[in-house]
Amino acid sequence: MKKTIIKVAASASILLSLSSCSDWLQVEMEDKIMEPVLFSNYPGYVAALNGVYMSLNDYYTVGSLNDILDVMAQYYYVTDDMRDNTYRIYQSYSFSDAGFESKNGALWNKAYTLIANTNTILDHLTSIGDTPLSQTQYNVLRGEALAMRAMLHFDILRRHGAIYATNPDAETIPYQDDTSREIKPFLTNKAIMERIIGDLTEASSLLKESDPIITEGIRDTQVEDNGVASYDMSFRQLRLNYYAVQGLLARAYQWIGDKTNAYKVAKEEIIDKVTTESLEVFPWITDERVHADGKPDLMFSTEVMFSLYHNQRSKYNSAVFASSISSSRRLTFYGENKDGEDSKVGLLYDYVNDYRRDQWALADPPQGAGDDDNPIGTTLYLTKYDDFKSGATEETFRYMLPMIRLSEMYLIAAESASNADEAYRLLNEVRLHRNCPSLETSGNFNVDLLYEFARETLAEGQLYYFYKRRQETRIISRTGSYDFNMLLSNYIWPIPEAELNKRTHSGK
Repeated sequence: MKKTIIKVAASASILLSLSSCSDWLQVEMEDKIMEPVLFSNYPGYVAALNGVYMSLNDYYTVGSLNDILDVMAQYYYVTDDMRDNTYRIYQSYSFSDAGFESKNGALWNKAYTLIANTNTILDHLTSIGDTPLSQTQYNVLRGEALAMRAMLHFDILRRHGAIYATNPDAETIPYQDDTSREIKPFLTNKAIMERIIGDLTEASSLLKESDPIITEGIRDTQVEDNGVASYDMSFRQLRLNYYAVQGLLARAYQWIGDKTNAYKVAKEEIIDKVTTESLEVFPWITDERVHADGKPDLMFSTEVMFSLYHNQRSKYNSAVFASSISSSRRLTFYGENKDGEDSKVGLLYDYVNDYRRDQWALADPPQGAGDDDNPIGTTLYLTKYDDFKSGATEETFRYMLPMIRLSEMYLIAAESASNADEAYRLLNEVRLHRNCPSLETSGNFNVDLLYEFARETLAEGQLYYFYKRRQETRIISRTGSYDFNMLLSNYIWPIPEAELNKRTHSGK
């Protein structure tokens, strides 16, 4: 009988309980005695890395990072006159607001704490001869940890760095690549990206030799009955597996404007290799799964290359997207229905049978909707992360929150393609598997690409970065029209005041 991810995560939690859950390995940890114990055997290494994976939820979802980024991409109908909506300071890019500064500082500190924890693991993985690990175990653990460090730095850079295409030599952020508590200097955009690509390249080389996803697929089951020790070799969608690392590399090359390598990685290393005659690693979603009774797969989980595992996803959904939330606080699209020019759903999704339209549903209007105290009159709510109905069979995707997906690789390859025919062929491959008709090559590719990306990555925190990289000054508005005038300065988050003060006092 198939074993669920819950049992495996519980095994990891037992080991992590040796200290205090998510902050078991703080850089300022006083009790260094625990480190030799933790890293004395293979399960200890796995538990250590699992601790970082678990803590990603505190950063991206509990910490509201993905939601904030999507609000700043103008996905949702948030306005300044919504007194109850805590997201309005992000919708208006109020970087000087005290609330923004507090959140900005918290996210900065959380990210670098996760990086410090990852560096502690890497410090024990500098040489296989100094570990109790087999070569395969060493390659997978070190590969995932390097990718974790690169991913976290990349997301910090994508928020705080100057727009790369216009200023690659601008000072941006520090790159923390060791366990020293010494304050690291700010490096240039270019230098940070070189470090990120370097870490991802080494991670790719290690994982290419040992990651079972290459020959066996995602292994969505626990293959051994030994708890945490088998977790790193199973449920590969929930780990920074070989293809996920390639996906990060494709994003990184695209970020610096290297279309040749972005296309090569996305097309030749991912698209051309994940589907063969003998193995389909990330199969396209099917109509049967999208409309499965009681457990519709509206996040298209089979295509997800890397996902967070969030066993409290239903609580996250209930706090952010659910129909039970007042429409003045819910992250929602504008409109009273799913059709027509008065609905963002109707404007964003160009084809009525698009599977992605099923990610939206109508709720009963909350009491007071549209009056002076609650000035929004929307009845739409996002169903992408709805929980299963009672009695539905439990599956891993019930707890997944996508971070990298296959369709994004098609869009990266399309944007980097050398001719319009190839670009639209790749774009239309995504549309085909969303139950949409093909687009003509005579269209406006940049606009077609923008809309396709917006449809694909809803509630995943990626559209804001897409706009920034491309220096978009005209984006899709919160009401759905393609007329929002975006200032380029709105794409650059300030360095938190606490970080600047710390450097001033230290003389750095």
